[in-house]
Amino acid sequence: MAKKKKIEKTDDVMDPNTHIIGAGIVMPQNITEMLETNFMPYAMSVILSRAIPEIDGFKPSHRKLLYTMYKMGLINGARTKSANIVGQTMKLNPHGDAAIYDTMVRLSRGYEALLHPFVDSKGNFGKAYSRDMQWAAPRYTEAKLAQICTELFADIDKDTVDFVDNYDNTMKEPTLLPVRFPTILTNPTTGIAVGMASSICSFNLQEICDTTIALIKDPEADITETLKAPDFPGGGLLLYDRDAMASIYDTGRGGFKVRAKYNYDKDNKCIEITEIPSTTTAEAVIDKIIEKYKSGALKADISDVRDETDKSGLKITIDLKKGADPDKLMQKLYKSTPLEDTFSCNFNVIIAGVPKVLGVKELLSEWIAFRTESVQRRVYFDLSKAKDKLHLLEGLQKILLDIDKAITIIRKTEEETEVVPNLMIGFGIDEIQANYVAEIKLRHLNREYILKRTQDIEQLRKDIEEMEDILKHKSKIKKIIVNELQDVAKKHGQPRRTEIVFTCDIQAEEEEIEEEPDFPVNLFFTKEGYFKKITPQALRMSGEQKVKEGDEMLLEIEATNNTDLLFFTDRCQVYKSKAAEFELGKASQLGDFVASKLDMEEGETAIYMIATMDYKGCVMFFFENGKVAKVDLSAYATKTNRKKLIKAYCNKFPVACIRHVPEDTDLVLESTSGRLLLINTGLISPKTTKDTQGVSVMTMKKNHILKNVRPYREGEFAKPYRYKTKNLPAAGAVLSAEDEGEQMSLI
Repeated sequence: MAKKKKIEKTDDVMDPNTHIIGAGIVMPQNITEMLETNFMPYAMSVILSRAIPEIDGFKPSHRKLLYTMYKMGLINGARTKSANIVGQTMKLNPHGDAAIYDTMVRLSRGYEALLHPFVDSKGNFGKAYSRDMQWAAPRYTEAKLAQICTELFADIDKDTVDFVDNYDNTMKEPTLLPVRFPTILTNPTTGIAVGMASSICSFNLQEICDTTIALIKDPEADITETLKAPDFPGGGLLLYDRDAMASIYDTGRGGFKVRAKYNYDKDNKCIEITEIPSTTTAEAVIDKIIEKYKSGALKADISDVRDETDKSGLKITIDLKKGADPDKLMQKLYKSTPLEDTFSCNFNVIIAGVPKVLGVKELLSEWIAFRTESVQRRVYFDLSKAKDKLHLLEGLQKILLDIDKAITIIRKTEEETEVVPNLMIGFGIDEIQANYVAEIKLRHLNREYILKRTQDIEQLRKDIEEMEDILKHKSKIKKIIVNELQDVAKKHGQPRRTEIVFTCDIQAEEEEIEEEPDFPVNLFFTKEGYFKKITPQALRMSGEQKVKEGDEMLLEIEATNNTDLLFFTDRCQVYKSKAAEFELGKASQLGDFVASKLDMEEGETAIYMIATMDYKGCVMFFFENGKVAKVDLSAYATKTNRKKLIKAYCNKFPVACIRHVPEDTDLVLESTSGRLLLINTGLISPKTTKDTQGVSVMTMKKNHILKNVRPYREGEFAKPYRYKTKNLPAAGAVLSAEDEGEQMSLI
């Protein structure tokens, strides 16, 4: 058994320098002094040199890696083994090879963690959306710099940024990169330091460039007009809350929710999740779904869940049990699994050696100031080089006056050290010019060579004058930055990956997901925009349908309580609703005025209604000028179930009639001139855009319009072919005498 250490005391009072046997003298130390001398330097190192990005958008580890690859010539050359890159980077980064390779993986295209990857990778680099898919060792993978890196290193050798010694003073490295666009906001960045952290979401490159240009032109510009919302490499659905996003833009702090995106495969009865929030992984999602299933919460809906991710990308498949509603199930999963997650923003960036939390506008303003300085330094560097070259060429020009004299001076000078002074005296040039002349090869001491070298003097003087003018006027420097941003956006911009969904639409969708009893109903819609919902039992016991004076019944439809309703208005808009949102009525009532019920714009009126469950068939818009537009009804189906769709049909011509055509049929078009045209809707091709102008179908006589469209009744015309035509458009035909009699008998 080990002996207990004895503490020797020489007095009743403990000696400050206590001696412990086997340990020596233990000296007490003030805790605050110890923290200041030992812990604070470590904390500052983590904050400034490891975890928090700087205004160029990079942490030191990222910058050292990319600069090493740049110096290796990997920006235009072929790929090289990752192990080679890691080894070279260790000359700048005093960390282990594993940490350096991990950094390179995150910056790679294969890992898919960045909107704009900086490393063009080849081989297995893992996936950001997978926890278990590990990347291959660096000896198996290859990499080089992506093309976008040309915007990071442009003019880095022109004194645009400061350089410092590396950790062993054997080479130089840049303190920042002279980035030509705000990389700080175009790729996501997270970092945990000591006592602080950073979490920056990514934005679309095109939107960021447009916003920066707007701020350069007007520092008080409203950035929300050009910067819609964050954009993530993994896509998904961003739940947009205007107030929350405004707070993030203003303060740099806040959060927003991102949802997974899914498709429902009707044939295989399964949900396919193809995009998930960047804050989670496929394995974490599956584990949580399994946990919920085992607890009994999802047993009635799910039969299986599996990861079907392959080379084509992410896919989580959920097999549904018979009768399960995919939309209702996804609402449950959004609430109980990481399929909906919050991205917390903390725009903490090191500015001039000090960590600051800045809003988007402030951050872009800091970047503009940084880039302005870089451009100024570049112009000053080019100006200095141009002046030096001009100075040399002006000395050479003086030699042009008497080449033989220069040769004679050199030939007759006995000592080499006297050549330069003699040339200075002979031509009245300074030492630098004389040295330049003295170093010219003998074969170049001819008139042709000197003329070629001096012909750029005038152009150099113009360039110098222009550069001096740029340095005097900040507006010209701003113009340079704007042109560079436009060039970057044009070359590297890409469409948004994350879809923006407004929270009001999500709330409406969730409300609709709630259980509603489904039962047969009869729907009635009048010409002046009144709607009634009556059960078949109540309808059988009722008398005549009551309508407002001067109004008439336009539509009578048999449907169910959960049928979708589309109300087309006289302002080319569609308001979406469900039959369940309207109260049951009676035939003796006028019903609900749709414009008031659905909060339409002032003076707006519903003119047509479509009831559908599957959005099959087409909508046909007949305009007074004889044009007809045919649009698939599916064009009005939206995943987010928005209540209002603008530009529902063309607003350039007055609409005469709207018809829902479940399948192609014969219709009769009637103009105010008394002409009739019988057409089959199959002759008209459907258009992809809702507000299409359509095609000309019925030719109108002067001062006449299309007034009515009705279904063709079999036997309505004695000779139907009389009103048909092989080619459209056509004028139609006037009602024949025998058809007039037939019309009267039908009445």
